Amino acid sequence: MAVLTEAQTEFFEAKIARDEKIEPRDPMPEGYRVHLIRQISQHAHSEVIGMQPEGNWVTRAPSLRAKLILLAKIQDECGHGLYLYSAAETLGISRDEMLAQLHAGKAKYSSIFNYPTLTWADIGAIGWLVDGAAIVNQVSLQRTSYGPYSRAMVRICKEESFHQRQGYEIMAQLMAGTRKQRAMAQDAMNRWWAPALMMFGPPDNDSPRSHDAFNWKIKRESNDTLRQRFIDKTVQQAEVIGLTIPDPDMKFNEATKHYDIGPLNWKEFYEVIKGNGPCNRQRMDHHIQVHEDGAWVREAAQKAMLNGHKPA
Repeated sequence: MAVLTEAQTEFFEAKIARDEKIEPRDPMPEGYRVHLIRQISQHAHSEVIGMQPEGNWVTRAPSLRAKLILLAKIQDECGHGLYLYSAAETLGISRDEMLAQLHAGKAKYSSIFNYPTLTWADIGAIGWLVDGAAIVNQVSLQRTSYGPYSRAMVRICKEESFHQRQGYEIMAQLMAGTRKQRAMAQDAMNRWWAPALMMFGPPDNDSPRSHDAFNWKIKRESNDTLRQRFIDKTVQQAEVIGLTIPDPDMKFNEATKHYDIGPLNWKEFYEVIKGNGPCNRQRMDHHIQVHEDGAWVREAAQKAMLNGHKPA
């Protein structure tokens, strides 16, 4: 671990103060680099693991159009993982190292992807609520201080906006359908609402790493600020199509002009992060198996590159 000289520290702090991007060859504190590796790799892992709960619905989508849209979405998420792994690699960690950390349980991915997709409405809920929450967080990350991460987020946000629209369209169609379809949509809403809110992370007073992240301008807005923005926007969208927010304590606060919500089950959140969610083992076992099955492809591609052949 290289220790920065006084001049290097001043260079880094001056760029942060001027709101300029830190680039891979710039001097940076080790804590900054480690924080970014943890955050970007977790983000990349989430994009890739997030393909699983949707992938098993491709063959069961209700129309050819729905299948094509879902396939395109899954392909986008794979690409997002690629952008983010590449951004993390500029910090001096290899993709193999990041995957080894994931498989060993040392690296995490978003807790939201450890919940099952029981019906087609769950695909709508993921697109509308999960990707909608991701957009709120990722728009803020477009202004993060690390250049490669910031630039990756610009393209990712554009694609995520289509995912959010796809999910909302599914939910709107179901709510305009039969009583059974409306019940399916409401059931998915009931199960995904709270986990989507917890995607933003614990309350600000329980988020120990936020101080450095704000000082380094990796993080621009607090967990609670982003969560509130998502709530205010999504409640109105739900009302338009007739969905009920599954929170009897939720009410509009005339003083703050925001919606207040009831308490979230943070015990459940931490249990899922620890590996005790409904699908933790299934998600990781699948990822490890696919990674091992694809070893021969990576080896062949590496040999081809060493022999001077470019992949098609």
